[in-house]
Amino acid sequence: MVDGPELADRVLGGWLGRIAGNMLGKPVERGDVWTRDRIDRYLRRADALPLTDYLPEPADDEDARLLRPEWRSCVRGRVHGSCRDDDVDYAILGLDLLETHGFGFTTEQVGDLWLLRLPYLQTFTAERAAYRNLTAGLKPPLTATYDNPYQEWIGALIRADVHGWTCPGLPRRAASLARRDAVLSHTGNGVYGAMFAAALVSAAFTSPTVRHALDEALAAVPAGSRLARTVRRVASLHATRMSWEDTLATMTRETAGLGWIHTVPNIAVLTAGLLYGDGDFTRTIALTVRGGLDTDSNGATAGSVAGVLTGASAIPPQWTEPLQDTVRSAVFGFDGARISDLARRTVRLVGAHGLPGGNRPDGEPAGAPPSTLPG
Repeated sequence: MVDGPELADRVLGGWLGRIAGNMLGKPVERGDVWTRDRIDRYLRRADALPLTDYLPEPADDEDARLLRPEWRSCVRGRVHGSCRDDDVDYAILGLDLLETHGFGFTTEQVGDLWLLRLPYLQTFTAERAAYRNLTAGLKPPLTATYDNPYQEWIGALIRADVHGWTCPGLPRRAASLARRDAVLSHTGNGVYGAMFAAALVSAAFTSPTVRHALDEALAAVPAGSRLARTVRRVASLHATRMSWEDTLATMTRETAGLGWIHTVPNIAVLTAGLLYGDGDFTRTIALTVRGGLDTDSNGATAGSVAGVLTGASAIPPQWTEPLQDTVRSAVFGFDGARISDLARRTVRLVGAHGLPGGNRPDGEPAGAPPSTLPG
């Protein structure tokens, strides 16, 4: 168990890593346009391979036209604090959830906080469907299943990091908390992705290697799920010393048809970025973003895991200094917050709650039946 200054450094590393990884991937987020090949062509034209900093400015008008409109605040030399993005909004909202309701929060309380703190038009796919269902008076688990074709997309996964940051070295507990959050909007592999991400971040606090953290996280999700099989498949290809490029080409074929925002193909990109990055912060987020698909979400999660592994003090300054310790957010009351303050508040949750009295070690309220997954 890590504690004291080391815990504070690791938690801050998670926050900074999440924000930096998100910023790196944001300009090329559209996975049906920005394929791996197109991203690397962009980088070669700008003489930016190997990628060791935020994306360069586009080398021509065609590339500029295809980037997300926010690119002007996300490329190297133009970053002055973080851009607003849902991948960071949900980490902030999760922190507010735990500060408000503690580790005994209910799925209904997650929904109530969305309605209170999060603007509807800053939600997307499964989260927007769940939000709409909440306003219509539906309760979980119907909020996830009614008129929601996005139930296994990546949205729940991007909400999970705070459960890992506040449960350092307790991956199963982190996964249980993430599940309770995720079932508001997701089912199946969408929920398993959130559980896996939370467990992975938690395991990164105490695991000696990336592979060990991945194995710990795998133990927290159903072994027969497609998500778990995909993680094991990437790990097996990595173990044969197949190249990163060939591993991702193999996984693209094996996950064909699921779409670029589905959790399963994105978990393949994330797992490959972590394994081939091998604990190096820059290499990890660079490979993950170059892997394509949901680049900002994958970059954010990879950055969180790598930041926890290394600690904030070991993240190279080209990633952290441009952030100016400031985060933009659509969450009411948090726009302009200091990243360092968010990290301090996260550490206080670890110290204040730990294994809170009245809660079981799996994170469920004492006396409550185990949560079940809808669908």
